[in-house]
Amino acid sequence: MIAIGGTIGTGLFLASGSIIHTAGPGGAVAAYLVAGVMVYFLMTSLAEMAAFIPITGSFSTYTSRFVDPALGFAIGWNYWYNNAIVVALELAASSLIMKYWLPGVPGIVWSALFLALIFGLNILSVKGYGESEFWFAIIKVATIIIFLAVGVLMIFGIMHGNSAGFENFTKGPAPFNGGIFSILGVFMVVGFAFQGTELVGIAAGESENPKKNIPKAIKQIFWRLLLFYVLAIIVIGFLISYDDPRLLSTDIQDIAVSPFTLVFKNAGFAMAASVMNAVILTSVLSAGNSAMYGASRVLWVLAKEGKAPSFLKKVNAGGVPANAVYFSAIIGMAAFLTSLFGEGTVYTWLLNAAGLSGFLSWLGISITHYRFRKAYLAQGRALHDLPYVSKWFPLGPILATVLCLTAIFGQNYAAFFETQIDWYGILVSYIGLPLFLLAFLGYKMIKKTKMVPLQKADFNQD
Repeated sequence: MIAIGGTIGTGLFLASGSIIHTAGPGGAVAAYLVAGVMVYFLMTSLAEMAAFIPITGSFSTYTSRFVDPALGFAIGWNYWYNNAIVVALELAASSLIMKYWLPGVPGIVWSALFLALIFGLNILSVKGYGESEFWFAIIKVATIIIFLAVGVLMIFGIMHGNSAGFENFTKGPAPFNGGIFSILGVFMVVGFAFQGTELVGIAAGESENPKKNIPKAIKQIFWRLLLFYVLAIIVIGFLISYDDPRLLSTDIQDIAVSPFTLVFKNAGFAMAASVMNAVILTSVLSAGNSAMYGASRVLWVLAKEGKAPSFLKKVNAGGVPANAVYFSAIIGMAAFLTSLFGEGTVYTWLLNAAGLSGFLSWLGISITHYRFRKAYLAQGRALHDLPYVSKWFPLGPILATVLCLTAIFGQNYAAFFETQIDWYGILVSYIGLPLFLLAFLGYKMIKKTKMVPLQKADFNQD
């Protein structure tokens, strides 16, 4: 439920409309399926490592042990930065959503209130975070199940009018509007929508019986997420034409034109916009809650390993890394405040730098798992001793690596093919890449680290 809560959000409830508009219903389904394959291999790779070595904030530690401490340093700080900025993004989004009901209240009031809520859920105990994420996720799952049920009834003409049949799927250039380049163009958006599933690995050290429950959770997560996303796209594709101009909007303020809202309205639900507004608010709070958790745990691990200031190692009586939570909350709020000045230019740069971070973290997982398995066998260990063995090795991590690299370098590929190359657009889109390389190469030069030999890889489970 933590992974579902951290993954399902505005990427499905809002961005799905523009994805269908750009690539057509068939192209959207294809993009989600390809991204789903990438996520499947990434999550099974993570499951193999997290089940055998269940530690909190696992990414940077695994990478440091099995690839290179410098890469672990870069992956850890990259993931922290990504989550700290996501906290700021969700604070900004929550203030915009509340304007739907109370337009006269300044947005910063809501942002401060919701930051206090997210901070409180994270600082008290890990149980508070887990319990809140469970209920946030329940709301999302219930909404999607109701949407799918209503949609299927409408497709077969049981609710409100005759069935449209395959008309919207075959209209004009549909189902694949724009061909392969449109699918590639939305693949990055789709991949971003799936980000959050890796929270299972972050939470491994604080979960009950991780050797049994982590693999079980990850296997269930993949199929449920894929079904939720793909079935929702198919239902929308049947009921709304890809060229409907209302699908173009991805703005958090335009709840009234969410594909989910449009389908519910067509089904006769007069309060569709208000209900979806409430659902999307819970999605935003859930994403902010998860980001605060992920940021604090990775920061705590970095401090324990000497890769962050030592004061961040402090744990309170509830077992929560308090100073890491304080620090992440302060940075998140500071990043949010940049959206209020200079027309949000600084904020836009921060968000673009964070845009690549999720894919860089995933790239770290696939590379690390490849080295993990090689080192495991090189040290004479038996696969049957692993609590969970991921399938399709080495194809799985290799394919995931290729798809992650495609997503990273394809962030703004169109800027290279314009009549005059858009250097500003390229700089804004790829700013996260030189920051990551700077962290990696800087640590490597200062600490003089080397790639960890397979025979010396550390499999300590403490």
